[in-house]
Order: sequence, then structure tokens, then C-alpha cells
Amino acid sequence: MTPLQRYIAEEIATDHVDGLLSRREALRRLALLGVGSAAASSLIAACASDKPTTAASTSSSASPSSSASAAASASAAPPPGMATALPTTPITWPGPNGQLQGAWAQAASPRGAVLVIHENKGLNDWVRSVAGRLAGIGYSALAIDLLSEEGGTATFTDPAAATAALGKIAPDRFVADLKSGLDEVARRAPGQKLGVVGFCFGGGLTWQLLAAGEPRLSAAVPFYGPLPDNPNFSGSKNAAVLGLYGALDQRVTSTEPAAKAALDQAGLVNNLVVEPYADHAFFNDSGPRYNSIAAADAWTRLQDLFTQHLA
Repeated sequence: MTPLQRYIAEEIATDHVDGLLSRREALRRLALLGVGSAAASSLIAACASDKPTTAASTSSSASPSSSASAAASASAAPPPGMATALPTTPITWPGPNGQLQGAWAQAASPRGAVLVIHENKGLNDWVRSVAGRLAGIGYSALAIDLLSEEGGTATFTDPAAATAALGKIAPDRFVADLKSGLDEVARRAPGQKLGVVGFCFGGGLTWQLLAAGEPRLSAAVPFYGPLPDNPNFSGSKNAAVLGLYGALDQRVTSTEPAAKAALDQAGLVNNLVVEPYADHAFFNDSGPRYNSIAAADAWTRLQDLFTQHLA
């Protein structure tokens, strides 16, 4: 398995451990990835043993939060940026391996432009909303569909099959498609500085894009993304990086020290934040782990970064 395949498999197993998937459904999804029943059972057991035993933890880079605030995170507060979100338009453009698809949101008075990289579910309505929210605060945004060569996310009637398809794509193809996505963003936003935002699987690809060397990037925001092995970010020397993690997301947050060391080694401006009481996918308001307090803080930090390095 590639590191990204293993990451997806571990995410499925963790979702079962956390009670978000039945064992039968977890085994079905792992089988779609090519994981046999014995290996799947072992993976589930390993993920169960890795679950943190403490109720929460904090980081010096994030403001402390009380247990009362943690409980309040389940409130129905509007998702950050949604009130001013702009609509997206489906677009296509020629990529390195065929036509690529995406959703474009044009800012009224652009201050910069951003490539948005989806979770392992593909290009869905939630990711489109993120592009619209970014456009609403002045940053034209393109949410890319990394299943374009398979016909696009919309062609998959089974979301688990879309996830499995992503897991079978070579990492080099992702990087090539993402660079093409940046080409398209630059074409649609001439003269604007470029940024990238990725979530979960897309957060991992944000790190991959930085490691591949992308000097056009002025800002990068990986949300709880897996770090590639032995990354060298020196080729993305112009990027300021805001890495966002959840304190309860032990699987991904344990890589934060290595990310910090690699960013410092490359001389990149960076700020890595561990949101207290937050779990994996805390920014996704359509999912069960959404944490409104952590999401609001992350949105504020993202805007601060963009104001300093994109606007």
C-alpha cells in the first residue's frame, strides 16, 4: 500500500472504532481498497489500541479551552464563512492526463486565489461550499476534482467506491493534477498570489504539493493532513504554512513535530496549531466530528495568514 492508501484504510478503521461505521460496513469499505478480511481485522484492532485515553489535550499554539467550551462545540452555530459564501460554477480544463473538473468561485474584488483540495470523499457539496466561503472573503477559489480521470466524483453512486478509487491512484498523478489546477487558478486570476487549502486526505496532498516543490505558492493551509515520509519543503520556499490539527486526532497530530522540523529546516514561515478538544475533520460541518469552536478559530487563523501572505 502507498502511504495515502494506508491513511485511507486507517481512517475507515478509526471511523469504526469511533462508532461511525458498523464493522460490516468498515470491512466492506476496506475490501474495496483491496484489504483482505484478516488484514482488516488486524488494522481495526491496531487503531483501537492507538486511541488516546485522555479526554483532551492542548497545544501552546492554541488557546486553552474548558470542558464547558468543548461541550458547546456541538452547538448549531453557523459554519464559519457561510454567511458571505458565493456560488460556484462547474468548470473543466485540459490536464496532464485528460480533462480535469472543478468548481470555481469568483471573488467580487479578488485579493488572491486559492486551490482547494477535497477530503477522501471527492468533490462534494461541502468542498464546493469551502470554495464559495473563500470567494466570499475575497479569495477566488477552485475546488479540484481529483477523480476527474475516472469520470468525476458525481459518477460514483457509492461514496465508498469513490474513496477506494482515490486510494488506487498513484501519488504522482495527484501532484501533476494539482499543479495543473494551480495553472488554471493562475489563468483565471492573473496577477494574484496563489494559495492552497486541503482537508484530511487533501491536507496530506497539500503537504505532498509543498514537498514536490511549488514556488508559485505564497500560502498553504493543510487541515489535519498526513505528512509524507522524510519531506523536504525547500522547493516551496515562498510558501507561508498554517498547519491545523485536532488534539484528539492522535493518528495525524502525532506527525506535527516532524512537520515543524521539516518546515523550519526549509526556512518556511510556519505556524502549526493543535486545536484543543477537536478531533479529525473538525472543520467539516457536514460530518459527525465537526467542532464549531475549533472551526471558527481555524477560519480566523486562515484569514490572518491570507491577509499577510496573499492579499
